Amino acid sequence: MFRPMRPIRPVRVVRPVGRPLARGLVVGGAAYAAGRAGARRAADERGQDEAIAELRAEQDRAPQQQAAPAPVPAAPAAAAPAPGGEDVADQLTRLAQLVQQGLLTPEEFAAAKARLLA
Repeated sequence: MFRPMRPIRPVRVVRPVGRPLARGLVVGGAAYAAGRAGARRAADERGQDEAIAELRAEQDRAPQQQAAPAPVPAAPAAAAPAPGGEDVADQLTRLAQLVQQGLLTPEEFAAAKARLLA
């Protein structure tokens, strides 16, 4: 008739081992790799943007620099021996700097150098 109740046993949760865990590792690893690749790509783009900005700034400064020293190409005429005792090597280095700045062509440099050494 009356049966005594059995004591309630705690339910044991069995964690799945194997495939679900491996699937989680694969998904997590793929998400991590995608995140790092995106961050790397963003850093590369930032570097390119900075380089472009620097080049644009240089190009903006270049016309200003060329406009200001317009009378400088007269330097080969002034390359004759200066009364201040400036020596020929100093004048040659100044002429070389003008060539590097793009204010003198190599032909103008050669002509001024020939005048100095003559």
